[in-house]
Amino acid sequence: MATTYSISDLAREFDLTTRAMRFYEDMGLLQPERSGPGGRIRVYSGRDRTRLKLTLRAKRLGLSLSEAKEIIDLYDSPRDTGLQLKKFLDVLAAHRAQVEEQMADLQANLDEIKAHQREARTLLAKLDKKNGK
Repeated sequence: MATTYSISDLAREFDLTTRAMRFYEDMGLLQPERSGPGGRIRVYSGRDRTRLKLTLRAKRLGLSLSEAKEIIDLYDSPRDTGLQLKKFLDVLAAHRAQVEEQMADLQANLDEIKAHQREARTLLAKLDKKNGK
């Protein structure tokens, strides 16, 4: 018999809230079976666990949930692995370009802060000299 997980099991394992788990389900990233009265009990499969793990890995890379879903769905399809890997590389390349642009913006901001600090220190030294300190 295949291993199954409750929403609490996976939330605890991956340090998530059950609300986050339900959100991932709403996004189509997870598709648990339903059991119990009115189908209120979620039963997650090993496949769901793997999809959750991949989702969290994609988030750590900075991918959006829709990008994560698109990539993860490719691996669920019977398509050619080469096509899947090319799509993954395309998404990573686009995300890398975005991160590199953000890094360049941050570096420019940091350089500006440093310039203002130098200017303020120079002005403060002049004031101190003027005031005999």
